[in-house]
Amino acid sequence: MDAITGRLATETATLRARMEVLTRQSVSGMRADAYGDLAPEAPRALSLRAELGRREAYSRALDQSLGRTAAMQASLGRMGEIAREFGAGVARRLSSTDPSTLTAVPARAQAALREVAGLLNTRHVGEFLLSGTELTRAPIPAEATIGSGPMAAAVAGEVASLAPGNSAAVLAAIRGHSADLALSPFNAHLVADAALPPGSREAPRAVPSGDGEAIGYGVFAHRNSAAVPSPDPTSGGWAQDLLGSLMALASLTPAQLAAGPDFDRLAAGLSATLMSAHSALAEEQGVLGLTERRIEATRERHGTVTIALAKQLADIQEVNLADTLTRLQSTRTTLEASYRAIGALGELTLARFLN
Repeated sequence: MDAITGRLATETATLRARMEVLTRQSVSGMRADAYGDLAPEAPRALSLRAELGRREAYSRALDQSLGRTAAMQASLGRMGEIAREFGAGVARRLSSTDPSTLTAVPARAQAALREVAGLLNTRHVGEFLLSGTELTRAPIPAEATIGSGPMAAAVAGEVASLAPGNSAAVLAAIRGHSADLALSPFNAHLVADAALPPGSREAPRAVPSGDGEAIGYGVFAHRNSAAVPSPDPTSGGWAQDLLGSLMALASLTPAQLAAGPDFDRLAAGLSATLMSAHSALAEEQGVLGLTERRIEATRERHGTVTIALAKQLADIQEVNLADTLTRLQSTRTTLEASYRAIGALGELTLARFLN
C-alpha cells in the first residue's frame, strides 16, 4: 500500500513539474527562459542569434543609405531640370535682335542660382549629403549670398566686358572663373579635396553591405563622381558649369545686346555649357540609380537569409502553441486523475482492500 502511494506521489510530482513547464511555455511561447536551458541546442541558438543581429544591422544600414540616395536623386533631378530649362530654353532663346528675350532673364537666373545652392546643401536627417565626410558642414557656406560672392563677381566682370569680337574669350574666362578654386563657393574641405590629384581624392560615402564589403553611393557637390565624365564644353564639373552659367545669365544687361552676334555667341556658349551640366547630372542619376538597385538587392538578400535564420532559431527556442496547449490539457487531466487516485487511497480500509 505504501509502495503504491509512494509511486503515485512520485508520478504526481512529475506531472506537476511538467504542467508548470507547459503553462509557462503556453504563456511565453518559448521553450526555456534562458539559453542554458536549451541544451544541447544552446550553442547553435547563440550562433543563430548573433548571425541574425549581424544581418539585421546590415539591413538597417542599407535602409538608411536608401533614404539618403532618394534625397540625392531628388536634388540631382531638380538641378538637371534647371540646367535643361535654362540651357534648352532661356539661354537658347536670347537674341541680340530681340531685346524682349532678355526681359526677366537675370532675375530668373538669380532665383535659379539660389535654388541650386540650396539643392547642393541638401540635408537628410541632419546630414549634408553632398559634402563628403563633412556631414555637418554645408557644401556652400554662403548659400544666401552666392549671387554676390567672389565667383559671381568675377563672372559678372567678364560678362560686362563683352564686346564685338571677344565672345570666345569671355566664355573661356567664365569657365575659368567657375573652375578657379580661389573663387570657389564651396567649403574649405571640398576646395582642398578638389586641389588633390584624382587618385588621392576622398572616396564616396559607402554603406557596409557584408563582412569586409561596402557599397559606395556618395555624390559630391564640387566634382563629378568617378563614373561620370565631364562632357565638353565644361568648367570641369556639372556643379561649376551650372553655377557659372547661371551667374553669367544673372549678370546680363541690355548693354551687352550692343555686342550683336557676339552676344548671340555668348548665349549659345552658355546654353551649351548648361546642356553639358544637364548631361552630366543625368549620368550622375543613372550611376546612383544602379547603386540603389545594388543596395536594394543586397538588402533583399540579407532579408531572405534573416527569415531563414529566424525560422531556425524559432524551431530551437519557440514551442508549437497548439501542440503545447493540447499537451497542457492532457497533463492537467492526468494530474487531476492522479490527485483523485491519491485521495481514494487515503480512504481505502483493509476491509475494502480485501473485498
